Amino acid sequence: MTGTELKPEDAAAPANSMRWWALVVLSAAQLMVVLDATVITIALPYAQRDLAISDGDKQWAITAYTLIFGGLLLLGGRMADYLGRRRIFLVGLVGFAVASALAGLAQNTVQLFLGRGLQGAFAALLAPAALSLLSVIFTDVRERARAFAVFAGITAGGVAFGLIVGGALTEFASWRWTLLINTPIALVAVAGALAVIARDIPAPRTGGYDLPGAVTVTLGLVAIVYGFSRAAEHGWLAPSTLALLGAGSALLLVFVVIEARSTNPLLPLRIPGEINRGGALLTALLIPIAMFAMFLFLSFYYQNTLGYSPLEAGIAFLPFPIGIGIAAGITSSLLPKFGPRPVMVVGALLGVIGLVWLAQLSYGDGYALSVLPAQVVMAFGMGPLFVGMQAVALHQVRAEDSGVASALLNAAQQVGGAVGTALLTTLSVQAAEHYVAEHPTVDHLVERASIYSYDVAFYVGAGFFLAAAVVIALMIRDKPENLIEGDERATAAPIVV
Repeated sequence: MTGTELKPEDAAAPANSMRWWALVVLSAAQLMVVLDATVITIALPYAQRDLAISDGDKQWAITAYTLIFGGLLLLGGRMADYLGRRRIFLVGLVGFAVASALAGLAQNTVQLFLGRGLQGAFAALLAPAALSLLSVIFTDVRERARAFAVFAGITAGGVAFGLIVGGALTEFASWRWTLLINTPIALVAVAGALAVIARDIPAPRTGGYDLPGAVTVTLGLVAIVYGFSRAAEHGWLAPSTLALLGAGSALLLVFVVIEARSTNPLLPLRIPGEINRGGALLTALLIPIAMFAMFLFLSFYYQNTLGYSPLEAGIAFLPFPIGIGIAAGITSSLLPKFGPRPVMVVGALLGVIGLVWLAQLSYGDGYALSVLPAQVVMAFGMGPLFVGMQAVALHQVRAEDSGVASALLNAAQQVGGAVGTALLTTLSVQAAEHYVAEHPTVDHLVERASIYSYDVAFYVGAGFFLAAAVVIALMIRDKPENLIEGDERATAAPIVV
């Protein structure tokens, strides 16, 4: 039946015979995208030495990726809708493989930063295409919950896996392999996608591309993400920070005006305007801020206070992705029965408990009794949050809008991560300075000041988890039967096999 268009009600049958293998391919791609934001973190000092990167420029090994990734997400999502999800997914994989090779084989600073920027650009194609493919391949609500559980576990736990993989590759191979490892994985994923993911019918377009919207939202997101990155380094009131945040906010406001008037908008405002989806997107903005409270400052605690090696620090995070995987599996069976709101509220409250627990750290505490239990509690909260968040973000989304809706979810998480890094870094530095001023004669002053600053960050992160719980309780109103009906109406997309 090659080249035959199937009716919506029949389209899922042949494709779904391989749908679980498709989930493996999509999950592998998502893992690469998430890993690449952190996998080079531990390897960066070695790359800096080999390529003679200055201290002022080294941040671009990370920022070049996150900046381009966050800025191009909405455009990448719309391209998936208009040009075909599988096609854009394959383009993203091939491009990511080439960009990873360029970065891993870099002989100078320019090549490394260029490769990282290209990785971000192709990740902006991969991430929304993968999530939108997931939403149209899995139409049965229970199977969809399981698929989202796997995807959510990878999304939430990938940061920790990035630290583990980065530490292991740096210690036993070379910093270059933290980047080169993506190339063979991406090429295997290309072969898998061609074999098990059916070709979809792109959404019909009645007009041209929304170029003014694409330009304003891309520049606006880049300015916002870069502004928060600058805030972490130069302060919130620095002229460059204020200029970037002001310009980004103005551009995004112009983007909203353009979308409201456009006959063929890049982002139809009905997508974030639906109350359930709006709640999920706001949650997606808040949760990464809280997550960074744990990842950022526990990594400092492990290496600076407990004296762990990079690999040992990465392994210390291992209970987190394992806990998320277990919790996500449990959530997949609870979501069709109880709906997203109760499980997500419980998840957010577990996050509050986990970070408040971590905030009790004091000088002399160890890993097993003080950190590990809190990390497990937080992991069991993140599973329900990410599964529910992804399911609700695609709540009753029309098949032709699934790419841009997926991109909007990813963009919210990227901005949240940038906000979390800048905000929590600033607050922790101020807290450490305050502690030193208040306790100038205490023993082990530097270590105690550092731990105090981490505790402040953990408390702030707990506040963002609590804010997310309030948002979920007020805005996410879907019942289990709504999800089932909505999925059946929204995701029956024609597929060509």
